Amino acid sequence: MFARRHFYTVLTAALLFAATPVCAVELDVAGMPLTLSGYGDLRMVTSPKMDSWLDGGLGKFRYGGKGGNFRFAEGVVQAQLDINDTVSAVTLLRAEPKQRSGVDALEAYVSLHPQSDGNVSWSAKLGAFFPTISLENDDIGWTSPYTLTPSAINTWIGEELRTIGTEGTARWRTDNVGTFSLTGALFGSNDQAGVLIADRGWTMHDRATGLFEKVRQPDATLRLRRQTPPGRTGEFSEIDHRAGWYAGLAWQMPGIGKLTALRYDNQGDPTIARGGVYAWTTKFWNFGARTQVGDLVLISQYLAGFTSIKLAGMAEMVTKFQSGFLLASYDLRSWDMPDFRASIRGDVFQTRRIAAAPHVQSEDGNAVTAALSWQKYEWLKLTGEMVLMHSRRREYTLVGVPSGELGQSEIQFDAKFFF
Repeated sequence: MFARRHFYTVLTAALLFAATPVCAVELDVAGMPLTLSGYGDLRMVTSPKMDSWLDGGLGKFRYGGKGGNFRFAEGVVQAQLDINDTVSAVTLLRAEPKQRSGVDALEAYVSLHPQSDGNVSWSAKLGAFFPTISLENDDIGWTSPYTLTPSAINTWIGEELRTIGTEGTARWRTDNVGTFSLTGALFGSNDQAGVLIADRGWTMHDRATGLFEKVRQPDATLRLRRQTPPGRTGEFSEIDHRAGWYAGLAWQMPGIGKLTALRYDNQGDPTIARGGVYAWTTKFWNFGARTQVGDLVLISQYLAGFTSIKLAGMAEMVTKFQSGFLLASYDLRSWDMPDFRASIRGDVFQTRRIAAAPHVQSEDGNAVTAALSWQKYEWLKLTGEMVLMHSRRREYTLVGVPSGELGQSEIQFDAKFFF
């Protein structure tokens, strides 16, 4: 325990030392440019008393239960090696206290991005990376430029989804009706996608799952199954040797906005297990929209699907899930506050375990997130945020919430030091 604490103390100090007002570090490796960028993240947090899901509880946020208010959230480093004008290799590493290995990878892939002088262009990725789904989380490390805590949808994508395979996008730019994009992907090693949304329900936090990480399962769920906690599950394993896929369409028009639609199917066979671990079949539709009016950005997203598993000797367990949000973010430059951005988002979410009677793990909930950020310098961003969440789930009665209705709030003051 002492060694781990000492490691994070040293790492935090190193990140703070590195976080000076400079741009990304640029090096030369055998004549190829290597760019290092990233951040260190420190926080003051007021969190609920219920243990976070990261500690086996049913808390909805990144923090909860025991622990001080001052937190080292994480340190993230991205290395991009530009092999030539067309090919780049990218690796994204993270260190943070809940990561049992200390350091883990979030992404590692090769990017192909040939230049095009015409109206048709294409790009591709090969490796392990976040799927092209979100209009909200488009900053380094699956973070959002608008709030600390992403929506329930994009929290879940960061937790359970990773494209370990290849993704390609073709674009057709027109003179009058904008740009049309077609994205398709084939992937493996995501057969356990669905275990968290089924067993734990929706959460809201900014911590993506590491590629080699095993995350905590809810203690209450294990007791329901007459298993002894604690328990952990991986997310990125290949179990049934079947390739998953997703395909999406997007339309973008300057001055108007962007619309997206995507179908995801991991092609999991819920009857197949390896080493006692079963594959989950998970399928969903995702729709997104984004527009900007002056200094106001509006983003909405809706995701709906199901996940299922069939344990030996038991009936198939199916969980339907859906969620949607609307985000409004305003640049306060017109208020003579050019370094400030105010954002507010409303989320609704639901799961339904298909059963003869209402199931203890079915859920209905909503949340409101408000954030104010300040970034005058490229190397420093300060953010204050409050999240209010309400959830109805009969499983809460097992952890001392007799009504089965849980209201939680979290307040965070964050400092990100970029390099």
